Amino acid sequence: MYINRLQSQQETPLSISIDYYFTPQSPWTYLGHQRFVQMAAAAGAAVRVLPVDFGKIFPISGGLPLGQRAPQRQAYRLVELQRFSEHLQMPLNRQPKFFPVGGDPAARLITAVDQQDGSAAALALAGAIFRAVWAEERDIASDEVLAEILLASGGDSARMAQSRSPETQQLYEANTQQAITAGVFGAPSYVVGGEIFWGQDRLDLLEKKLAAK
Repeated sequence: MYINRLQSQQETPLSISIDYYFTPQSPWTYLGHQRFVQMAAAAGAAVRVLPVDFGKIFPISGGLPLGQRAPQRQAYRLVELQRFSEHLQMPLNRQPKFFPVGGDPAARLITAVDQQDGSAAALALAGAIFRAVWAEERDIASDEVLAEILLASGGDSARMAQSRSPETQQLYEANTQQAITAGVFGAPSYVVGGEIFWGQDRLDLLEKKLAAK
């Protein structure tokens, strides 16, 4: 499956490719997602949709899960979330009902949709999942909730079973290893030609990079 997807991507007529690394429960990915999707489309860029497991990346990169960070860092994170939510005029519950929340089931579902239906469908589903956590107070660790989000975004219900397949798990693990190899350490990360742009607050710089291509 992984080889088939790479072959499909190599055949794309688009000249610019962006590797989009994220985790489904990231508020920063939520805040930047729609802008990124629009930016990539405007640049005529192909997006490789790569949800990954930061539980495996943080121990290698020096990152810490939110609950293990210093109190002042946790407090400042809430300040920044409020600032960006207001600046971007996007609804965001800084401390949503279902958070922390496991992101693996949602990540595998996005991966399955990307594999079966393409990047546009995967990006649409990812956006709906981000909103579910940060704007709608929904539990994305629940299969029932994920199935509802999938169907509401126009997806095929068969993707739920496919998301639990060994093949999808292997692809998810391969994506995570690819992120480690690329030097990714935080979400979201956008990688163009080996250059990492970390964080939704780097989208302006990514846009300049794309314009120069």
